[in-house]
Amino acid sequence: MNIVIWVVQVLLAMGFLMAGGMKMMKPKSEIEKMMAWAKDFPQSQIKMIGMIEVFGAIGLILPAATGILPILTPIAAVGLALTMVGALVTHIRRKDGMGETLPSVMMLLMSLFVAYGRFVFVPLH
Repeated sequence: MNIVIWVVQVLLAMGFLMAGGMKMMKPKSEIEKMMAWAKDFPQSQIKMIGMIEVFGAIGLILPAATGILPILTPIAAVGLALTMVGALVTHIRRKDGMGETLPSVMMLLMSLFVAYGRFVFVPLH
């Protein structure tokens, strides 16, 4: 089970690192072309969401890999799950279709799996 959780952690971290990095680096006009929801948010808020995603991605891997404060790994997963709840609320309010909503659902489920797995199944010491 530990290997499965690690695989999901790495995939989740890669996804959040890419998505968050893009939100931090690209101007709002480019982000709006890829993500319609970005029109509803100021650039500063989009950048903040990107920072949260990047720090969360780092938190999924670094504490677990180094053994330094490994409790931060499932906490990061919970934080990312809450971020995805916010994304889902945004998609629901905008009445977005499944194509826009499904990635957030998948990232939420993966985040919850890692959090539960690291808190309950295979806690890091």
